[in-house]
Amino acid sequence: MIKDEIQNNLKNKIKEWVVKNPKRIYFAIDKKDIKDVAKFLYKDMAMRLSTISGIDNEKDFELLYHFSFDKTGEIFNVRVFLDKENPEIDSLVEIFKASNWVEREIHEMLGIKFIGHPKLTHFLLDDDWPKDDFPLRKSRKNG
Repeated sequence: MIKDEIQNNLKNKIKEWVVKNPKRIYFAIDKKDIKDVAKFLYKDMAMRLSTISGIDNEKDFELLYHFSFDKTGEIFNVRVFLDKENPEIDSLVEIFKASNWVEREIHEMLGIKFIGHPKLTHFLLDDDWPKDDFPLRKSRKNG
């Protein structure tokens, strides 16, 4: 069973494991482990990165990396929590070229820095948008 294989191989990296329903599993990891976990899910488990979601939880930021195991229709959601004072995490662009645009969008909307990203420039907002005004932050002054 794929769930067991993931748990066995990543047991030292998984901080929390939650089964929302048989095809929707969430597990939390430390931000330092994102590249290792992503490589394992992609290369060893034959999953694809569907997308990345960013959430402002007020006390921290949460990134959800949605991995699909298309053979069974299961979605494994890797949860990473980031400190509000220094929200940064390694970029996955070198593993998944398609994460380029999603990381740029999350950077632009929430102010999360993706370390190693080749071009964290505006994606949705005008180039003259104020540098430290992130539209999806709950603490936004202009919102």
